[in-house]
Parts: sequence; C-alpha cells; structure tokens
Amino acid sequence: MASVEKIKTYHFLPYKYGPQLLLDIGRVETLNHYVLDRTLHQLSFYEILFIEKGSGTFALDENKMSISPGTIIFTSPGQVRRWEIEEKVSGYTLFFEKDFLHLFFSDELFLYRFQYFHQYSRPTDMQVSQMPFEKCLELLRGIEGEFAQLQNDSNHLIRAFLYQLLIILNRYYAEIYQVQRDTYVHSDFYKFRSLLEKKFAHDRTVEAYTKMLNISPGFLNKICRQFSGLSAQQMIHYKLISEIKKQLYQNKSAKEISYGFGFSDPSNFNRFFKKLTGITPQQYRKEM
Repeated sequence: MASVEKIKTYHFLPYKYGPQLLLDIGRVETLNHYVLDRTLHQLSFYEILFIEKGSGTFALDENKMSISPGTIIFTSPGQVRRWEIEEKVSGYTLFFEKDFLHLFFSDELFLYRFQYFHQYSRPTDMQVSQMPFEKCLELLRGIEGEFAQLQNDSNHLIRAFLYQLLIILNRYYAEIYQVQRDTYVHSDFYKFRSLLEKKFAHDRTVEAYTKMLNISPGFLNKICRQFSGLSAQQMIHYKLISEIKKQLYQNKSAKEISYGFGFSDPSNFNRFFKKLTGITPQQYRKEM
C-alpha cells in the first residue's frame, strides 16, 4: 500500500500585532513562511487569494484550478492545498478566523451565507475582469493601510472593509456561476450547511438532518434548491464525495476511508462511490 503523505496544518496568529486581531493581510510574494511550493498543507482559518501576476495551478482538495492575473481563490478551514507555480505569483492574501465576523454580527452562520465558502459542488475560484478586480484591490489597500497604522478602533474599520469585500465577491460569484446571490435565504438552509460540515461522515440521510432542524423533508429540499440548485440529498452526497476524494488524493486506502466514513465494508463504499462518480475509487486514484 502506498504511504500517506503527511499534511502540515497552519494556524492563525491572533497576537501578531499585540492586541488580539483575528484578521491579517499580506503580499503573497513577500509574506514570511507563506507556502508557495508543492508541499501539501491546510489552514485552520479562511483565506481569499487575489492573483495579480503569475501562472500555474493551485490544487484545493481534489480540485485543481489555473492561476492567472485576475484569479480569486476562496479556501475554507481544513481544505488541503498544493501550489504548482510556473511563473512567479504575486498578489494579496487575506485571511481571518470566523470569530472576526461572528462575534460582531452575533451570527455563527454568517460565513455560510456566502456561496464561495464551504463549497463542494461548484468552483472555489473565479476569474474576474480588470475593473471588478481593481475594486477588490481598492478595499484590500484600505485594509492594508489600516494595518500600517493600527489604532484602538482599527478592528471596526477593517471589519467594515472586509464585510463590503465579501458582499461584492458574492455578487461577482453569483453572476459568473449563475447562482442565487441573496445572503438572506431562510436561516434553516444555513443551519443545514453548518450541520452538514460537522455530521456528513455518519449522517447521510435527509431525514437525519430534518430531525435535527425540526423541519419537514419537503421544506428542506425547497430551501436547498432555492439557494444551491441542489436537493438536500444531492448536497449530502456532494459533500461526502468531496471529502472521500480528498482522502483518496492523500493516498489513504479504500478500506481506511470506508470505515472512517461509517460504511459497513469496503465493497459498499466502492459501490457508493461508483454510483455517484461513474468510476471506482481505484480508478479515480489512478486518474489523479
């Protein structure tokens, strides 16, 4: 059996600037210790990348995306990453802990309101033209400028810049991928997305989630289709397959993965994977 490649996890440094600040910004090309090579790694926080120059690919879980000027990449905590740079990359990286926004908005589901985070059925990157990209850079420079002269109330101004940026990015994403951009769909949909992140390994039926949410299967399907275009069961399956592919990508054995996700035996796991992808786990690994 092939060995499993170890993945290093990077954690946020909240006291880098003295008082606790759960957001940071930097230049990709100059930030100390920023991973820009083929090393497999993951972050325990959110990151948005804005590529101004360079080319190559960026692998996020099992998905590989091309890098070029105007590329914006969204990563959520725990996603496995790997860079393959062909031409030196430059641009901004903006990263933050969820509590930077959650505590202010008193909404633990806040980041689930945006289409691009915790995404497993659509792309986690987008290519934008010069004008919208420049609009993003203006807001990033505002954040960067505030970091250059931090004051007691800087966290409020930085949060305002970030909130504006997240909304604008959500509009761009919705326009590019033709999806619902309204961030105020029924709260049960966001609760479902949050539960799915935590329970997907062992709760794979719509009924399990409707019991947790105390709503009917019909209503859950209605709000899922409204915001994601998918049924609740499709969302569950997309999430599970995405996580399985991530572990196949890390070279874990089918047996180890099947028992880790609660399948009764590897043959049931193989059938489930083939039914949803059209190929076996072994074929998927070989294609990678």
